[in-house]
Amino acid sequence: MTDPRDAAARYRARQGDELDAEMDAEPEAPPTQLTAENQHEFVETAIQLAIRRGEFDDLPGAGKPIEGLGTHHDPDWWIRRKIETENLSGLGPPALLLRVEDRELDANLDQLARESDVREVLEDFNRRIIAARRQLQGGPPVVTRMRDVDAEVEAWCKRRAARPAPVAAPEPSRRRFGRRKKENRG
Repeated sequence: MTDPRDAAARYRARQGDELDAEMDAEPEAPPTQLTAENQHEFVETAIQLAIRRGEFDDLPGAGKPIEGLGTHHDPDWWIRRKIETENLSGLGPPALLLRVEDRELDANLDQLARESDVREVLEDFNRRIIAARRQLQGGPPVVTRMRDVDAEVEAWCKRRAARPAPVAAPEPSRRRFGRRKKENRG
């Protein structure tokens, strides 16, 4: 007869060897047809094996709270975060983009030097407002008002006249570096 303690020790050793072999081996491929029950089991097994191998140790952000979690439900949180991290601009519904552009339009017009350029920018802005109002894609309503081109050009001229004249840069010296004046030797 064999000692039951000896048999238990051998059993534990075999189980340990199987576990080590399981950890060293690649995870098994899923069955060709997964059902809801065996898919859950496969995923759970793969997660447990990865935890045992330590693949989830030292992940970035481990032990830190997830940013922005719990404040409110936003289904597009990942898009907003990508836009923030990549510093992307010009993305969004036309109604919102036009509002932002409307706020900055006077400052952008002041950078232009010719009246024809100012008129062109204003006409393009008004065309885009009309196009955004005609779209049937949903989203926020277009509440940005169209600009009166003549009134805006007149305001641009007044702002331009009120600006101080640019200070002329001093003329560069005509003397070049590295050359010496000729001395009268006599």
